[in-house]
Amino acid sequence: MQNSEALSLSFALLAAAGELVRRINDGVVARGFEGRSAYGFAFTRIAAGGATVTDLAGHLGVTKQAASQLVDELVRKGYVERRPHPRDARARLLALTERGWANTRAAEEAAADVVREWGAVLGEAEVRALGQHLLHIAPKGPVRPSW
Repeated sequence: MQNSEALSLSFALLAAAGELVRRINDGVVARGFEGRSAYGFAFTRIAAGGATVTDLAGHLGVTKQAASQLVDELVRKGYVERRPHPRDARARLLALTERGWANTRAAEEAAADVVREWGAVLGEAEVRALGQHLLHIAPKGPVRPSW
C-alpha cells in the first residue's frame, strides 16, 4: 500500500469514528439525555462492575482530579452514585443509577441506528466483515476518547 493510500485509509477511519461518536451523542440527546461523549466513555467503565475514581481516571487517560470533576458532575445529574467500597473503606465505588443505565441503553440504540445505516449502504454482510476485520486490528483495552 502506498503512503497516500495509507493516509486516505487513516483519514477515513478517523472520520468514521468521529462521526460515529457524534451520531451516538446526537441520538442520546434525541432520546432525552444530556449528550457529552465523555459520559459514555465513563459509563462504559462504571457499567463493567463499578469503578473507583482512580479506575476511571486510568480508563479515560486523565488525571484523578479530572476524573473526580467528571464524577461530581455525573452524580449531580443523577447518572452515577457513590457507594461504599466492599474492600477499601477509604474508597468509594461508583455505580450507574437507573438514569445512567437508561442513558447507556439510549447510546446502544443510537449506535445500532448508525450501524444499520452502514448496512443499508454497504450491505449487512460487508458491515459484519468490516466489524470482524476491525476487531483483529483494534487495540485491546479501554476505548478512550481522543481528548
